[in-house]
Amino acid sequence: MAETKMQSNIGIWHLIAGIIIALLGIYVWFNPLATLMGLVLYLGIIFVIVGLGYFILSMSYKSGWYLAVGILDMFIGIIFIGNLGLTAMTMPIILALWFLAVGVMQIVASFNLRKEGFPWGWSFGVGCLGVLFAFLILSHPIIGAITITALIGIYFIMYGVIEIIEYVINKRLLTAEEEL
Repeated sequence: MAETKMQSNIGIWHLIAGIIIALLGIYVWFNPLATLMGLVLYLGIIFVIVGLGYFILSMSYKSGWYLAVGILDMFIGIIFIGNLGLTAMTMPIILALWFLAVGVMQIVASFNLRKEGFPWGWSFGVGCLGVLFAFLILSHPIIGAITITALIGIYFIMYGVIEIIEYVINKRLLTAEEEL
């Protein structure tokens, strides 16, 4: 009986989470500027943390490429955090330039991996994709901004609906279990 009560409580959290996340998705969909501002803040924090990690890693491996990526990431993160409004407006261009820089660095690093006998294909492929995405975004930055917020909104709405469906399924299973 205690297990059924616990499953029932978990089920209700699927419903609550689903409703909240679906509402967040609708908010994101209709408030792209606020979404971009929040995204810029979180990305800025992530860039600083990841950049610091690469910086520390560059000291361990004595790698100039890790050092360059670490400095670039920390620099981008500080720009994002320091200028939220301006960065939100120019985020597609900034991200495209970051994709381009990191993509080129990954391509160059993949050749170094190949020369040393390590697997290099994935690094090369991801670097090429980064360069491709950079040029696509740079050719249509407004579409890039709209696409970013629209995809986030759609994802949240879908995630919320799935949570609500899980609640309904759990509720039906619990009801069927109790009838046995």
